[in-house]
Amino acid sequence: MELKEILAKCDHTLLAQTATWEQIREICEDGMKYQTASVCIPASYVKQAKAYVGEKLPICTVIGFPNGYATTAAKCFMASDAVDNGADEVDMFINIGWAKDGKWDDITAEIAAIKAACKGKLLKVIIETCLLTDQEKIALCKCVSDSGADYIKTSTGFSKAGATFHDVELFAAHVAPHVKIKAAGGISSLEDAEKFIELGASRLGTSRIVKLAKAMEAGKQAQNDGSY
Repeated sequence: MELKEILAKCDHTLLAQTATWEQIREICEDGMKYQTASVCIPASYVKQAKAYVGEKLPICTVIGFPNGYATTAAKCFMASDAVDNGADEVDMFINIGWAKDGKWDDITAEIAAIKAACKGKLLKVIIETCLLTDQEKIALCKCVSDSGADYIKTSTGFSKAGATFHDVELFAAHVAPHVKIKAAGGISSLEDAEKFIELGASRLGTSRIVKLAKAMEAGKQAQNDGSY
């Protein structure tokens, strides 16, 4: 798989609590240059980033992040506000406590309400696989499938582990055909990125693939400079 094909599936991500506008602007520039699927950034920067990139690059943001235990009303407001500010895609986090309680109908209803609040924009549902059993993951595949959401996503990148090949395979076997898969958290090599895509991931949440592309570009430039 060519590098540009992998980059086209990457949500180039910066969600650190210390993220500054200068850093956000840099990943926006990288996203436009390398033609990533989107940049995924904190909600407080969405309006500024959208004004900066215009229609050259989709803007993704996160809500209920990284813990997921805000009320449904709060999450709906955050989703609506993000879209009003220019977000093209929203990644929401489920209520893990509800999953542990087996409140599948409540989780499905919450996702559906947030999808409606997104006003037609893409909704990706983070379930934080490292905190769940396989049976809970399978139940959540049904919740996401029944809710009308567009994607199921493995991880926030802020818990004890990120995406695994096993979880992407599990998703692919249990989500409805209309639900796409996003692998996120700890994707650090082109080989791993390609494997996740082969297993069924349509999106990758990572900043490292662009960093690898930049490093490869710099290496080629240095090689060219040395040939003269």
